[in-house]
Amino acid sequence: METSALSVNAISGGHTAVRKNAAILFVLCFISSTLGGTVSTLMSVYLPVAVKDLLQDESNAHFESIGASINAIFIYGWMAGGFTWGFLCDRTGRRKAFIYSTLCYGIFTVLTGFSTGWLMVVIFRFLTGFGVGGVLVTTTILISEAYDQKRRAIALGILSISIPIGIFSAGLINYLITSWRYGFTAGLIPVFVALAGFFLIGSNYDSQIAGTAKKHALFHKATVRNLVAGSVIFGATLIGLWAIFAWMPSWIQSLSNTADAQEERGMSMMLLGGGGLLGGFISGWVVNAVGVRKTMIMCLAACFLLSFTLFRITHTISMWLYVQVALLAIFFGISQGALSVYIPQLFPRHIVASATGFCFNIGRLFTATVVFFIGSLEGFLGGYGNAVFTFSFVFLIGLLAVILFKTEKLQE
Repeated sequence: METSALSVNAISGGHTAVRKNAAILFVLCFISSTLGGTVSTLMSVYLPVAVKDLLQDESNAHFESIGASINAIFIYGWMAGGFTWGFLCDRTGRRKAFIYSTLCYGIFTVLTGFSTGWLMVVIFRFLTGFGVGGVLVTTTILISEAYDQKRRAIALGILSISIPIGIFSAGLINYLITSWRYGFTAGLIPVFVALAGFFLIGSNYDSQIAGTAKKHALFHKATVRNLVAGSVIFGATLIGLWAIFAWMPSWIQSLSNTADAQEERGMSMMLLGGGGLLGGFISGWVVNAVGVRKTMIMCLAACFLLSFTLFRITHTISMWLYVQVALLAIFFGISQGALSVYIPQLFPRHIVASATGFCFNIGRLFTATVVFFIGSLEGFLGGYGNAVFTFSFVFLIGLLAVILFKTEKLQE
């Protein structure tokens, strides 16, 4: 099905009323999503000094395990939030779910800075992730329903670049603010965004849910097929993306003749980041031009082919290598914007947030598990290039799912 099925005309309150506030809504969603990317990365950039500060012992043997626990618990909080806030988004309304999930991650980001022990950090990071996971679902649904078909893909594509911008912002905060405790006061900004949402987002975004909570369970037999398809497609794309992002520097290092290959690694990561931003930004226009399903087929096929030429037949660092990295990142970016259109269109409105949250976060669960094994398989498969290319076969799994499932939106 080439067109998105979330019709603005179906929203209670009328087409004109929703479109009137769409620009304000988009700004709030973009800022909240960007800050979600910021707080997601904030502990990573401050982790060495934060854990040492809390442990009061730089030589503590548990330093690495505690740091890993803090990051892992955030991811699990993210997944739990995606499921929970998606359900609440369908039951209590889009506006409320967005405001309270934003407020949640803002408050617990600030509280993280007041932690007196690492266990407090773990708890607060779980709850921060819980809020961020909700924001990523609720912003997608809000924007999907606030714009008409032509503008929806463009708005969602631009929204998809907010997380990378937020990650960059975390590095900027770390550069400007040396104290990790002061750095976490950045959580005050999403608190103000949530408060602004109370006044600037119309109540029609909640009232539009009234009367739609039918007795149609998320795992109803009519829904399961699309849930499986959405989870497989999103999960395959995400696994391939993070496998390459996580291990690109190590692969570049293995090709280099220099001791640390700092410039080469830096260039490859800048191309991945910059190409992803460009791809996400243009994704809406690509989707409008060729259709969302064809866009996904194009992106998944291109990512697999570029993974083959890059990791199997490219053995030296050259301009050609950098061109391939940039192209791969652009297709990555386009796919992320297209997925924001593709997944919600598979489900009826009264469960669309719950179902989208499920697809997004089951995919993340698989990603977190699978990418972990790449490092351990590096020696067995004969190098980082072979290991990453092996995992790039998930792009073919996603491609086959798009082609074979031929998913269509369920009837209301």
